[in-house]
Amino acid sequence: MALVIRLKRMGKIKAPFYRIVVADERRASKGGKYIAELGYYSPIKNPPDIKVNTEKVSEWIKKGAKISETVKSIIKKTDIYKSIAKMKNIEK
Repeated sequence: MALVIRLKRMGKIKAPFYRIVVADERRASKGGKYIAELGYYSPIKNPPDIKVNTEKVSEWIKKGAKISETVKSIIKKTDIYKSIAKMKNIEK
């Protein structure tokens, strides 16, 4: 099972917000079923509202989930990415 941490779009037209979820890469579409919810991202607010559960993210990375480029760029805006990068270096 190929797992990916990616965004799931929600909200109204011209008022989107996104959930950061873990999904099976091969079966679930962008708006389809997901395995777990890890946080959310709201780009409408200024500054954008980002909430991510770091414990759950690190747990899913240990299980083999890959992070999509979009989620990676969102997470880089917070201090969470540094802790994830340290975790990956320790495991290798």
